[in-house]
Amino acid sequence: MPTGPRIKLITVLALLCAIQPAFAQTLEFVSRLGWRMSDDRFGGFSSLEVTQDGTTFVTTTDKGTFAEGNLIRSRGQLRAVENVRLSPINDAKGEPLRTWRTDAEGLAIAPNGRLYISFEGLHKVSEYRSITSAATDLPQHRFFPGFQRNSSLEALAVDAQGRLYTMPERSGDLNRPFDIFRYANGRWERRFKLSRSGGFLPVGADFGPDGRLYILERKFLGVAGFSTRVRSFTLGGAALQDEKVLLETLPGTHDNLEGIAVWQNEVGNLRVTMISDNNFNVFQRTEFVEYRLVP
Repeated sequence: MPTGPRIKLITVLALLCAIQPAFAQTLEFVSRLGWRMSDDRFGGFSSLEVTQDGTTFVTTTDKGTFAEGNLIRSRGQLRAVENVRLSPINDAKGEPLRTWRTDAEGLAIAPNGRLYISFEGLHKVSEYRSITSAATDLPQHRFFPGFQRNSSLEALAVDAQGRLYTMPERSGDLNRPFDIFRYANGRWERRFKLSRSGGFLPVGADFGPDGRLYILERKFLGVAGFSTRVRSFTLGGAALQDEKVLLETLPGTHDNLEGIAVWQNEVGNLRVTMISDNNFNVFQRTEFVEYRLVP
């Protein structure tokens, strides 16, 4: 029988094992669903918003298109995408976006129903009263014009108070955190810092029903494919707090996941739904991926 120091060590380890599940959280895989359509506008989905009951989605493409539809589930697993409607994203004149101006990356729908899209070609965020309305461009932060092309405002989220949060995909240095900008009362402020680690870059964000900020990150590993990471945070006065690494996949587990939506099912469990950007490439696939949050 162990005695002395060994008993103390075993006791400490047992206590740690007993305590850890109460604080740790993780994402558990539920299902995935490939999605295809015979339409030239289909593909390049870089954002995702899902209604509170998880049945209806809105997403945007890299080539200036809104897509709406219904997610059909059976026994909690994704089975089909139905009632899909495609429509152009408009500019400030109410005309469809053209050429490089179409690169919509982030999408957020505020509590009042207004839609917001972040663009990485023009480094801006635009507001829409509805999917068919003309755009109203929000003022830029002074840092926005200096962002890298094709690597700027990838992620966009809105909190329960209607405040917007966005961040660039690149921070400018491997050891430099990502700036998170918040828009409230008609102006942007550089509010928070997102730590950078493991080669992951932020591509999507959403606030969950629990009030936490969920950030989707990806890492490209060449022929090995993509790795996905999901972290969640609470927002303090001037810093992200209580970081939880909920998911980190092996390369090739999923395709290029770029859009994330967090919602709550009928029994109160949080679900995380993500969508992949196939870059209009025949070698990649568009898929919905769904996880559930478990303690």
